[in-house]
Amino acid sequence: MNLTQILLTALVLGAGGTFFVRQVALRTGMVDQPAAHKLHLKPIPLLGGVAIYGGCIASLLLFGDRVFVTQLVGILVGASLMSLLGLWDDRRPLSPALKFTGQALITALLILTGVRVHLFDPIWLDLVVTAVWVLTITNACNLLDNMDGLAGGVAVVAAGFFLLNAALNGQYLVGSLSAALLGACLGFLFFNFNPARIFMGDAGSLFIGFILAVVGIKLRFPNNTPLVTWMVPVLILGVPLFDTALVTVSRLRRGVPVWQGGKDHTSHRLQGLGWTTRRVTMTLYGTGVVLGAVATVLALLSPVPAYLLGGSIVFALLLLGAWLEIVHTHKQGTL
Repeated sequence: MNLTQILLTALVLGAGGTFFVRQVALRTGMVDQPAAHKLHLKPIPLLGGVAIYGGCIASLLLFGDRVFVTQLVGILVGASLMSLLGLWDDRRPLSPALKFTGQALITALLILTGVRVHLFDPIWLDLVVTAVWVLTITNACNLLDNMDGLAGGVAVVAAGFFLLNAALNGQYLVGSLSAALLGACLGFLFFNFNPARIFMGDAGSLFIGFILAVVGIKLRFPNNTPLVTWMVPVLILGVPLFDTALVTVSRLRRGVPVWQGGKDHTSHRLQGLGWTTRRVTMTLYGTGVVLGAVATVLALLSPVPAYLLGGSIVFALLLLGAWLEIVHTHKQGTL
């Protein structure tokens, strides 16, 4: 299997597809309208997620080894359904309950195909962890799509580190998925980086989150113990996880519905410090690179140093989250 072919094909199809669907979105009225909790001031075409989906899937079908494509069927069916759910929400907004129910059913279908974590002895606990992981990452990427170039760029970084770790450990199934997602998101990012000419919409963010969650589950490290390696995907996806945790805790503390839109994400808080959109996105890209590099090193360590390193990162993120919450609360109080 040629991972380079998959990556480059996805990139070309992602870029070409984004250009095409942008015209379709403008002609059909599939645009994201400005709102109080959004940053853009004029309607922006949606459907970018359709291009990401198409580029990713097509590259896998064209250049993925038939053995691996067969194994991917269950994953790709689930990813397709997740993207369709997002497209439906883009066209006719769903209630949070209905949207989550759809995600839960798709996740259950994924688990039925045999995709699950293998960490605990009672299988039911593995199933619960799998469901929580997939739903959390899927929605975390959805929530992160709140600024030009942010979700797409963070996905590029995460997919890049998953591809690197897959290559280092001979995980070609994971490598093919990562390469396809990396290329498709990079092609889309040409049109989505600030100032954005198109948004991915839920069709893209839910698809990206689902694939990244699955890649995190499927990645294996033959030369180390799961006692250590479970931390690798958590760190690689640290940016969307941090943002979701920050928003969730902050809204619960303030008595605000978690599913309600708002300008209280990590990106908004950094912008509130006077940072430009590009500075915010590049900083979060850089944070993803640092976390991905730490994760790659951690995969080589024995349990004690691995937990010391992982614990230090978590402690630093907790301090950062507390500081961002204090600053945000102070600013809100002075309005």
